[in-house]
Amino acid sequence: GLPPKVTDRAMVLGEFGGLGLPIKGHTWQAEKNWGYRSFTNATDLTTAYVGLLEKLHPLVKSDGLSAAIYTQTTDVEIEINGLMTYDRAIVKMDEKKVRAANFGQPVK
Repeated sequence: GLPPKVTDRAMVLGEFGGLGLPIKGHTWQAEKNWGYRSFTNATDLTTAYVGLLEKLHPLVKSDGLSAAIYTQTTDVEIEINGLMTYDRAIVKMDEKKVRAANFGQPVK
């Protein structure tokens, strides 16, 4: 749960996400990569991300959350939790859906 709402400082979720998708040929090592939750395709990965954002936005509106930091923008060595691959060659999620979810807009 969240700590009680405060008005004299920012409340920040320092790390959330951890949704992994290894893409062959775009990882730091060929096997044994790691994510909190692993997926096998971009569609399921995007759906999971959108689901997290749908849970996050109410925390901003009603509970005073000021910011949240997604883990992570790119894959980092054996961690495959990035929005992009280790080599930054591929965005692993549907960019239009991610953008809509980030702004609290309906995702089509």
